[in-house]
Amino acid sequence: MSFSQEELDEIYAFAVDLGKKAGQLLLDGVEKRVAGASHEFEEKENAVDIVTQTDEDVEAFIKTALHQKYPSHKFLGEETYAKSQSRKYLIDEHPTWCIDPLDGTVNYTHIFPMFCVSIGFVVAHKPVIGIIYAPFTDQLFSSCTGRGAWLNEKRQLPLIRNPSIPPMPANAPRKCIFSCEWGKDRRDRPDGNMHRKIESFVNMAAEVDGRDGKGGMVHGVRSLGSATLDLAYTAMGSFDIWWEGGCWEWDVAAGIAILLEAGGLVTTANPPENIDTGPIEDVRLGSRLYLAIRPAGPSKTENGRQTQERTVREVWRRVRELEYNRPGA
Repeated sequence: MSFSQEELDEIYAFAVDLGKKAGQLLLDGVEKRVAGASHEFEEKENAVDIVTQTDEDVEAFIKTALHQKYPSHKFLGEETYAKSQSRKYLIDEHPTWCIDPLDGTVNYTHIFPMFCVSIGFVVAHKPVIGIIYAPFTDQLFSSCTGRGAWLNEKRQLPLIRNPSIPPMPANAPRKCIFSCEWGKDRRDRPDGNMHRKIESFVNMAAEVDGRDGKGGMVHGVRSLGSATLDLAYTAMGSFDIWWEGGCWEWDVAAGIAILLEAGGLVTTANPPENIDTGPIEDVRLGSRLYLAIRPAGPSKTENGRQTQERTVREVWRRVRELEYNRPGA
């Protein structure tokens, strides 16, 4: 099924309104806790993979609203998926709403502001509409294919655009802000995903001559505790690079839609066999492996895309391959 621009615009307007309402429900939950209400959560796979009643209630609210408005569309939400026995990639050619009712649940339980609702609309495996609303900071990130990406519906993304969008630094990853997450795989295995991530983080942060030449000397390393907001801040241009493994499609669908519409690049976290010449493929939504580069304009010697691709290869030189298998993806 394909959609005209007019149809997408109508769906987008509905999704923006829905995101605001869902975000208000998250904020209402915070206000109840501040007023003294108890707040409990359950662990899913481990102590950092948790769910609250707010997650459940907000997902039910979004699902009901979408089924009433678009009964022919499919729905994929984190909490309903988590209750099933399958871990297969379920998105197909049908129009699908990909929802995380509360990304940053750990942040939410600590009342750390980096939590949000994430609403992605996917057509033929491609996210075409993205809504991310962080109610505590009142930041609404949104995009619709053909209409640009926006912060609070007023500021076009990326924020720095005049006289042009800056290119990626000539010696990237130096002078870049690098974003990453510890993730939920905390198994303490010498060559497991957590240890590979740590090695990669240190490579990116170390001095240029350090780590056997792998030192990236980035300006800083940031971890918001929300993959969705990591992508939003990359679209904003505040983060230059985001590298992650282990996220699910509801964590990234909306953010990928926004970042791509803003002019960013999203590909796989894992380097190819030949880093210099291997293809920089488009992101696969269900792969659980992501490398994102902020929107970039031309330099004196390269166009914007070339500066992004150069940065991708330099990141690949410094990171370890992660192991996240996914049936159907």
